[in-house]
Amino acid sequence: MKTLEEYLRLPYSLEILPDPDGTGYTARFPELPGCITVGCSLEETVSNAMDAKEEWICAALEDGSPVPEPNKRDGYSGQFKLRIPKSLHRSLAERARAEGISMNQYCLYLLTKNNTLEHAR
Repeated sequence: MKTLEEYLRLPYSLEILPDPDGTGYTARFPELPGCITVGCSLEETVSNAMDAKEEWICAALEDGSPVPEPNKRDGYSGQFKLRIPKSLHRSLAERARAEGISMNQYCLYLLTKNNTLEHAR
C-alpha cells in the first residue's frame, strides 16, 4: 500500500464548476467518491480541494479502505500549445487576475467546466 505522500503526488482529476446561484464554485475528484468541496473564489476552491483530497485519502488509509488510483492517461502529457488572438489573451488574463489566479489555472477551469457540461448532456 502507498503512503499518504505517495497518493498525494498522483495526478488525480480535479473538476471545478461554478455554483448555479453564482456564489462560488464546487470542486470534486471523480476518482475519489464523495471527495467534494466548495469555495467562494477559484483560488479558494482549488486550495479547499487539495485539503479535501488529503483528508479523504488520509481517512481511507486510517480505515484500511482502498484508495482508488487516478485513471490512466497513457499517451497524453497534459500539455498543449495554443495560439489565440491577442484580444482573447488579454480578456483571459484580465479575468484570471480578477480571480486572483494564474491564466493557466483560469483556462484549466474554463476547459474543465465546458468539458463537464458537454459530458452531462
